[in-house]
Amino acid sequence: MDAVNAADPADEVLDVVDEHDEVVDRLPRGEVYARGLRHRCVFVLVTDDEGRIFVHRRTPGKLVFPSHYDMFVGGVVGAGEGYDAAALREAEEELGVRGLEPPRPLFSFLYEDAGGHGSWWSRVYRVRCALPVRPQVEEVAWHAFLPEAEVRARLADWPWVPDGLAAYGLLRDFRDGISGSAGSRPPR
Repeated sequence: MDAVNAADPADEVLDVVDEHDEVVDRLPRGEVYARGLRHRCVFVLVTDDEGRIFVHRRTPGKLVFPSHYDMFVGGVVGAGEGYDAAALREAEEELGVRGLEPPRPLFSFLYEDAGGHGSWWSRVYRVRCALPVRPQVEEVAWHAFLPEAEVRARLADWPWVPDGLAAYGLLRDFRDGISGSAGSRPPR
């Protein structure tokens, strides 16, 4: 999920964006993270044929939120890369599949990290994966397809990535027809 044409994830170049998601600079990921600069990210909710959600625990070597659980695959959008292309790339990389149908964009939101990691414009997607998954060992320490009821039951028990929790809460609101969340907007 972390390398777009870069051997070291910290060297990957990202678009730095403003509060309106307009590009204002391009810098290496390591510098973007160190300075807490706003960038772009994608979240892809992956379900299997039975509607179970792909859940995974991140590896301990991740730059942010190591060893945390996530109910999304995804990551940063590379410099000059579109959200849709990043969503498909990230999903295929993290799941270890090829030929996945393009993830469907649902909504965008601005995530502001309370832990001092900065903020990122985020687009949430959904895709069904009927292919056998072989997640990247560099990215995924554990994985399973879990029924949504089990995911909800684990929210209080497992350490989850905070941006994934925020995206999941907004996704639940989106599915329930609730709108008007601060910073949320439909995809452009």
